[in-house]
Amino acid sequence: MRLSLIPRTYRFFDLFEESARKLVAGAEMLVDLLDHFENVEMKTARIKDLEHEADDITHEVYRQVYQTFLTPLDREDIVALAQKLDDVMDFIEGSTTAIRIYGISEPTPAARSLADLVRLQCIQVERAVSNLRYKRQAARILEHCREINRLENEADALFLSATAELFRGEMSSVDIIKWRDIYDQLERATDSAEQVAHVFEAVVLKNA
Repeated sequence: MRLSLIPRTYRFFDLFEESARKLVAGAEMLVDLLDHFENVEMKTARIKDLEHEADDITHEVYRQVYQTFLTPLDREDIVALAQKLDDVMDFIEGSTTAIRIYGISEPTPAARSLADLVRLQCIQVERAVSNLRYKRQAARILEHCREINRLENEADALFLSATAELFRGEMSSVDIIKWRDIYDQLERATDSAEQVAHVFEAVVLKNA
């Protein structure tokens, strides 16, 4: 594999920004699915396609890491950020696939709320990524990180209360298992978004 002796620093930031846009699109599709619960097969298939597109971006980041002689950020941070962004999309897709294969007939209010928290986090991720190439925007990136962390804390509390609520009602054991898995996928999406924020924070500290 031939190394490039000319640093293509712009390419990494372009790829991260593209990945973040895919995340926001996926999160918005997730919210739309749960708020307008119709055409489930079509909507979940589109999210699956988007997840494949996000995978392609992640693989391109990895390829660029090995082909670029000088990188704008530490290689481990580039790889970590690509992986964590991909994780968020994976859990978004995982939650919608679970909804489809379990034959869910109606979303719960908690699922809708968790999905919206994922969407809000992804918006913050996209805003942080858009500032990543500018060292003077470090403070702004950290502001977005704080909001991502706050939303994750909110999601944790909602996840716990929603899981407890499953056992208080008259839901069947099978449906409890289904919803616990869906809630878990959504909550793990918020955890992964927080991991993205942690990578941002590490990058800011290293490059301040």
